[in-house]
Amino acid sequence: MLCWHLLTKGEDYLWARPALVAIKTRAMQLQAGHPQQKGSRRGPAYAYNIKALRDREMLIAAQAEQSYERLVTQWKPRRPKTGARAPQLGKTK
Repeated sequence: MLCWHLLTKGEDYLWARPALVAIKTRAMQLQAGHPQQKGSRRGPAYAYNIKALRDREMLIAAQAEQSYERLVTQWKPRRPKTGARAPQLGKTK
């Protein structure tokens, strides 16, 4: 379901870890036959090699997961709407 929403709305995943996404994207590019980039210029996937950055991204992801768990545990489903403004199933105008 998550993938469908992301693809149909053209949005990025809110809690994605940028360095991890960059390293995975580069690995897929290399497997697809893209040329290696040699030289002293660092690419976007280099950030994954910095442990402090990786740890910070992991901490943010863990906090997001805890926040989501709290949301789910406190979730209270609403009762269906009734009355004149409620959608009438099976009836068309």
